[in-house]
Amino acid sequence: MNSPVPPSSEQGTFVTDAALKRLKKRHAAESRFKLYGQLAIGIAIVALVTLLASIFMQASSAFTRHVLTFDTTLEASYVTPEGERDPEKIARNVSGFNLLLQDELSDQFLPEDPGLSLQRELYGLFTRLAVLPLARKTADTPSNIGTQQSFSVALADDIDLYLKGGITRRKAVNLGQAGAVSGSMDDGFNITLGKAEPLQSALDKFREDEATPTALIQIGSTWFRMTGLDGNTASLEYIAGTPQAPVSGADVSGLALEQAQDNRTVTDRQIAWTMLLEDEGRVKSVPNTTLFTNSDSTYPELAGTAAAIVGSLLTMLVCAMLAIPVGIFAAVYLEEFAVKNRVTDLIEVNINNLAAVPSIVFGLLGAAVFINFMGLPRSVPLVGGLVLGLLVLPTVIIASRAALKSVPPSIRTAALGVGASKTQAVFHHVLPLAAPGILTGSIIGMARALGETAPLLLIGMVAFVAEVPDSPTDESTVLPVLIYKWSTGAERAWEPQTAAAIIVLLVFLVLMNLIAIILRRRFERRW
Repeated sequence: MNSPVPPSSEQGTFVTDAALKRLKKRHAAESRFKLYGQLAIGIAIVALVTLLASIFMQASSAFTRHVLTFDTTLEASYVTPEGERDPEKIARNVSGFNLLLQDELSDQFLPEDPGLSLQRELYGLFTRLAVLPLARKTADTPSNIGTQQSFSVALADDIDLYLKGGITRRKAVNLGQAGAVSGSMDDGFNITLGKAEPLQSALDKFREDEATPTALIQIGSTWFRMTGLDGNTASLEYIAGTPQAPVSGADVSGLALEQAQDNRTVTDRQIAWTMLLEDEGRVKSVPNTTLFTNSDSTYPELAGTAAAIVGSLLTMLVCAMLAIPVGIFAAVYLEEFAVKNRVTDLIEVNINNLAAVPSIVFGLLGAAVFINFMGLPRSVPLVGGLVLGLLVLPTVIIASRAALKSVPPSIRTAALGVGASKTQAVFHHVLPLAAPGILTGSIIGMARALGETAPLLLIGMVAFVAEVPDSPTDESTVLPVLIYKWSTGAERAWEPQTAAAIIVLLVFLVLMNLIAIILRRRFERRW
């Protein structure tokens, strides 16, 4: 009986059609897997870039602000109404410096008897606490009282937002030269425009979006509100600037605004006053250093993250002092010294379960134990650090145990073989080899703690903090809580401030991880 002939082969390797099909399927599966992996990485990169781009775009306006500069004489009647040059009293005399700035603006823009409504409108260009840096600067150098000084104050958040292109859409147009003029300051003016088509076109464009547009007219240093437009003839009423009638032949420019002043937070007069100050070079855009040097404030243009940054540092310090050493020693004991029985199994199960417990539960624990039972103060980094330390402790233990398990058993055996004790083998040989993994686990735990908000809200760290804390027992807040607080603000200016605080938090996180990675690499080289 003849034996079957084997399939054709090449260099001793048998190839069948079935084997070729299986090989083709494996190659196709490998190609699909690579494609899925590349697609997943691409989606992750696109999502990350989109997130960062949206945050940076929204925060871009928060890193600059507009200030009003003015030269004035520091009269003692404003600065020291009681005649005492006490630096503490001068620094607290915010009302006196406010009155000084108000009178400076009133002399330039308001008539002799302006009325309360017009005064409030003008004084709305800046907030009450905007003069606080002036008061502190004068308190540092009382010898400046009675001399002429140059100061800068932050404009109100709505004015600042308008200058950055917010509040309402607008379009500036050139209207040629003024033609025939008739009317009076009391009854208004009728003026023939050189070319009214650009203004009419801009207003019609805004009306297409179901808006209620309005227009302001500038002739020289005088601003008017347009109350009507019939062909090339515009009806105007005076609102700001030099109170004089339009002059035939003068250059006319227009500003079309998408919304009438009843539908926005900046009035027509405030826009006109701001434009006049800007034409004089007294309104400038400067870096917003107060974002990093000031504490929290009820005014967006004066609010900063300094107190939250220091509070986060102090909270992370307390958290690290609790979670890292306790977590590492607990992991070393459970992995290297503890007897394997039901008790240690129960402990391991509970540690794994605690790592998945929602963070707000730890906030309830902290409020019940540290505040109600132990009587520790609320809103302090000490309590916040203890709560976050308990929160990340399971993560540090699990990561440290995994790092210890990754050390080859031969290291332990060799150390014991040359006469080392169990403790010496663990702390002199195993622990240094596991240190990089342990540091990685600690970084992950601290990163989670840095971004937590819910447990800190329950222990009162959402309180308004106007001063930078000096110690872990001082009232404080942290960056995540500050971001949450700012995001709930009613003013639109809080939106870029919130995005800027998020960037500060991200930088804080990156720097913390970078320091840990550098230390980890140095440790590896030393070993």
